[in-house]
Amino acid sequence: MNKPLIGIIGGAGFTAGELIRLLIHHSEVEIDFIYSTSNAGNKVYKIHQDLMGTTELKFSNNINPNVNVLFLCLGHGNSKLFLEEHTFSDHTKIIDLSTDFRLEADRNFNGKNFIYGLPELQKRNIIKAKHIANPGCFATAIQLALLPLTCSNLIKYDVHINAVTGATGAGTALSRTTNFTWRDNNFSHYKAFTHQHLGEINQTIKQMQNNFNSELYFIPNRGNFSRGIFVTAYTKFEGTLEEANKLYKNFYRDAAFTFVSDEDIHLKQVVNTNKCIIHLHTHHNTLLITSVIDNLLKGAAGQAIQNMNLMCGFEETEGLQLKANYF
Repeated sequence: MNKPLIGIIGGAGFTAGELIRLLIHHSEVEIDFIYSTSNAGNKVYKIHQDLMGTTELKFSNNINPNVNVLFLCLGHGNSKLFLEEHTFSDHTKIIDLSTDFRLEADRNFNGKNFIYGLPELQKRNIIKAKHIANPGCFATAIQLALLPLTCSNLIKYDVHINAVTGATGAGTALSRTTNFTWRDNNFSHYKAFTHQHLGEINQTIKQMQNNFNSELYFIPNRGNFSRGIFVTAYTKFEGTLEEANKLYKNFYRDAAFTFVSDEDIHLKQVVNTNKCIIHLHTHHNTLLITSVIDNLLKGAAGQAIQNMNLMCGFEETEGLQLKANYF
């Protein structure tokens, strides 16, 4: 029996590199093409150099419109342009990793209805979906930190969020704040209170908790490490730590990749995995939620494959049983 064929649009970036690595070793699918006009004809390992000896795949400037699953790894705003210019088979499932279809106002596009692909929230809808808007990296870590509260109507006050992302969160393009000499031994915040992922986070919270009228005060930070997101969020909470832990563990009891730890957590537990690990702490009437993910995997390519697995009827964890870079 032939395996489902996979197409990847935009193959040179960090996220596409992770996607290619995972799909090469996925037992249920086969990569048909990796589309990149700037690298057409070059072997993939010329760009993603760790793949030397693993694959002889080449980048292509040809597109097979009949692939079973299409991943869009394009810059924000370019997925819409691409789908306006290219037509795919009615059976082709599309997973977009940009911001283009994440908000409710953008979900319906040229007859395609994009489902927001956060499996811990939307698993049933994802299983039936043909088109997925993969969540953002910060949005994933923050929503997973807050979902058990908002789904129980327990966010009654403002939420203060501080999150640090590694250098890969900025993509491969060089700028003053992405080069090594600037990042090394350095730390800074950016887009304070206005980060683009707030749109999808607020949207989810308001959909789950109709009476939510508080503020999310979000400070994103640049860390001097390569990958990972470390989130701390706190808000007023009227229950005990035991009640909070029970709420979170019950909410994520069937989640394939999200876990609640009784011990303090750190980034090395999740880097190079599709896991999200959460820890809770109370101080007087305040609940502190810590959430950690790998921004390129659970925050991007890993979650995209998790969505593909659900859409195609594969085991949810297929191709995603990865070892953390712990040492």
